[in-house]
Amino acid sequence: MRSSYNLFLFTLLLLTTPTFVYAQAPPHATLPRATPESQGVSSSAIVDFILTADQTVDSMHSFMLLRNGKVLAEAWWAPESPDKPHILWSLSKSFTSTAVGLAVADGKFSIDDRVVSFFPEQVPNDPSQNLAAMRVRDLLTMTAGHQTEVNLRRSNDWIAGFLNHQVPHKPGTHFQYNTPATFMQSAIVQKATGQTVRDYLESRLFQPLGIETPTWDESPSGISIGGYGLYLRTEDIAKFGQLFLQEGMWQGKQIVPSDWVKMATSKQVSNGTNANSDWNQGYGFQFWRCRHNAVRGDGMAGQFCILLPDQDAVVVMTANTRNMGAELNLVWDKLLPAFHDEPLPENAADQTKLKAITADLKASR
Repeated sequence: MRSSYNLFLFTLLLLTTPTFVYAQAPPHATLPRATPESQGVSSSAIVDFILTADQTVDSMHSFMLLRNGKVLAEAWWAPESPDKPHILWSLSKSFTSTAVGLAVADGKFSIDDRVVSFFPEQVPNDPSQNLAAMRVRDLLTMTAGHQTEVNLRRSNDWIAGFLNHQVPHKPGTHFQYNTPATFMQSAIVQKATGQTVRDYLESRLFQPLGIETPTWDESPSGISIGGYGLYLRTEDIAKFGQLFLQEGMWQGKQIVPSDWVKMATSKQVSNGTNANSDWNQGYGFQFWRCRHNAVRGDGMAGQFCILLPDQDAVVVMTANTRNMGAELNLVWDKLLPAFHDEPLPENAADQTKLKAITADLKASR
């Protein structure tokens, strides 16, 4: 369940009436392409997914499917395009936690360090026991101890606003979705490294993955917002997902420590008891656990980077929808049954149909 803070942000995102377009291997692409059948995926099932998403998700913006590190299908709904960066909203959080992991690997701090130790000037004169006990780990797992999110925009000093917010729960014991807690991770990285999260990731993540000049909105004091505000292309998101599917390895080089990837994508805390809800399967370090042994980063209005380790697949979707659950369910209902253990016979008719749909289909809303 998203907070009223994120619902407020949702009103800033205007609904559009897009036209469906398709581009194959755009100029900036670095991921290899392959036919679906060559990687054991049914083209007809992908067609079914795209048509259903187009008809039921208001409104889809882009879609990309990878298996075995290869792009099998890709589509954009105009005015979105392969070269146009898209707002990630809270999918930004997964990139922020990656910056934390890299800073920890660089020896800048530990996830068990106390949050107040980084900002002695902004700590209240008489900090509560719970505030004093809050660790970086608790920020990562959305268990900072807050009952409600603080509205950081009420203050020019977002760090002080966070530290002065009541902490009624013992940190590490109460899950509360908390975008300001992700901002604090960004602030800690900047305090420890002297660089914004965006700049810190430039040589460590963005450049190795071939992600060109990403932008990230900042707080009034020049700190990458962390919890949202990052803009990336669809294929950039897919590269990030593939990197995590490969446990941090990229083109023979360990970009992100494998131990961090495993911790970040594993269940660190419980976040509900509904076995049928993809928002109740556990939470890692700014990654959600899902049904079907899947992992995802996600953002308001339907931004998804879904890792399917059992299928060696990544699904990326961007959208502007009020029903993220329905959008996610399409992956389980339409795409999961399409995966096979062995390559399938090439199906020229279905592949031609897939190309035709992604070239000519127009959105109904």
